[in-house]
Amino acid sequence: MEASERHQLEIGGDSAAEGTVRALDDRLVIESMTVTDERSARVVRDRAKAGRPPAETVGKAIEIGARVLDSEETAANVDYVRAEFERHAGALRERLMKQLETGDEAFADRIAQSFDGDRDGSVQKEIEALVEEALSDQRESILKLFKVEDGANPLFDYKQTMVSVFKELRASNEHQGEENRKVIADLRRELLELKERTAADERVAEAEAAGTRKGVGFEDRVHTGIERIAGARGDCAHHTGGEISEGGGRKGDTVVEVGAASGPCLARIVFEVKDKRNISKQEAWRQLHGALDERSADFAVLVVAGEDQVPSGREQLHEYEGNKMIVAVDRDEPDSLALETAYRLASARVAMLRDRSLTVDAAAVQDQAEAATTALKEAQKIRRALTGATTSIDNARSGLDSMVDTVEEHLDRIDKLVGVAAEEQDAEA
Repeated sequence: MEASERHQLEIGGDSAAEGTVRALDDRLVIESMTVTDERSARVVRDRAKAGRPPAETVGKAIEIGARVLDSEETAANVDYVRAEFERHAGALRERLMKQLETGDEAFADRIAQSFDGDRDGSVQKEIEALVEEALSDQRESILKLFKVEDGANPLFDYKQTMVSVFKELRASNEHQGEENRKVIADLRRELLELKERTAADERVAEAEAAGTRKGVGFEDRVHTGIERIAGARGDCAHHTGGEISEGGGRKGDTVVEVGAASGPCLARIVFEVKDKRNISKQEAWRQLHGALDERSADFAVLVVAGEDQVPSGREQLHEYEGNKMIVAVDRDEPDSLALETAYRLASARVAMLRDRSLTVDAAAVQDQAEAATTALKEAQKIRRALTGATTSIDNARSGLDSMVDTVEEHLDRIDKLVGVAAEEQDAEA
């Protein structure tokens, strides 16, 4: 062996002999031995520097080395046994092959008896019987296990949980069903009430329609008032609201033929009656233009139910475009002074339009018309005051009668002015 490095730790004496090793029971006694191995010396030095005693390191090295040597010898024995087994097995295989090749019938028959699956007592049959018996026992054990009602049943907790869940679900369904029955009952009650209200509304609508057919609707009441005024003046009034005109339309509810009661028709005035709310200016003008065209009229009057229904931007009893006017009457009693004022103003206007050669004092007619309109507005104001006041009723009625008389006077003057102009024309002729 080579000499060790300088500066190595001393493990014993300075002798270079191989030393003496004695194995005493579970102990080793090493005397005067020098080990020449670079790695071993380096490991001992490094561990000594780290504070580990050299004797401890050497002892562990010997223990580890002894285990490695012992494992190597065991592996060598195993390899030997494996080699011997393979050698003998090879010989056995060769012998078996030779016997099979020589046609050993007894051996072949023995093999056939042992492994023929069709014969009773064969290996396959025995295995099949054992397997069948094991499976049968296993099935019975499993069935017994699932039938027990305790913790040994693997489905016991699941079963209990599902039973609890279904009980809660049934209770919830019963509660929900009760709530649904209440809701359905409420809906049925509301539906019956709705049907009753609908039936009542239909009866009211039928009654109103029947009343309209009998002449009690707003349009019929307005026509009755116009018819009364026309009869007193020698004119003829026709209710045309449900009739189709020559042009195919239905606009124009009442047509007045001026002078037709005693002679030929001198002019035509059409009255368009509207009971609906919030009619726009454009709609009002569309209705009036349509009535003029469809009824071949010279003047058109829009009659609305109440002053609040006069279209925005328009005034009642004001002549527009020379052939249109709006008047507001009471919804329940439309046959009033306002309706007659509109009628007579329209008659005067068509009389002037009919015969342009009449030298009518247009300024005077305009003044009288404005005065009549002003007086009518005052009368309507007093009438409104009468509906809301319980005091001074007699004074209000006296003022109303006075204003009515004033309106009548102004209207009579208009008729006289037109009549005088006609008489002068006849005298000149």
